[in-house]
Amino acid sequence: MTLTEDLKSAIRTIPDYPKPGIAFRDITTLLGNPRAFRRAIDELVQPWAGTKMDKVAGMEARGFILGGAVAHQLSAGFVPIRKKGKLPFTTVSIAYSLEYGVDEMEMHQDAVHPGERVILVDDLIATGGTAEGAVRLLKQIGADVVAACFVIDLPELGGAQKIRDMGVPVRTLVSFDGH
Repeated sequence: MTLTEDLKSAIRTIPDYPKPGIAFRDITTLLGNPRAFRRAIDELVQPWAGTKMDKVAGMEARGFILGGAVAHQLSAGFVPIRKKGKLPFTTVSIAYSLEYGVDEMEMHQDAVHPGERVILVDDLIATGGTAEGAVRLLKQIGADVVAACFVIDLPELGGAQKIRDMGVPVRTLVSFDGH
């Protein structure tokens, strides 16, 4: 079975969630499938296996699961990027655009040091607003954002290209048409 077939068959699609017309791509079924989960992590790590990576940053919440596993495989540290008000120490924050409005995300100010090589990880890239905010936040404190990695790309929404336009290579494993 090809990588695409394997991963797509492990991802559940929920029609009309969270609103009519949206096909929600649910990776909890992939996470619960040991073979597919392992294959996804191995594929996300593959381009950087054997290279020095300082940190992996994951966006709340599924990015924590995937990013933690990627960091473990790369022997790198893990940095959680969270919604405002969730971290206990001094933070740096950034506002980012959502489909309908603006939100803020933050990370601990000492989570990444200037010049450290960082990979950003999340489950899905759609419009790219959250990922763009995370890249800007990491760069704001001096990180060298080596790549942004996602299991799923919704290419019609343009998010992956938005991140590439910021000078950050993007790795995705599977694509789905539509929203």
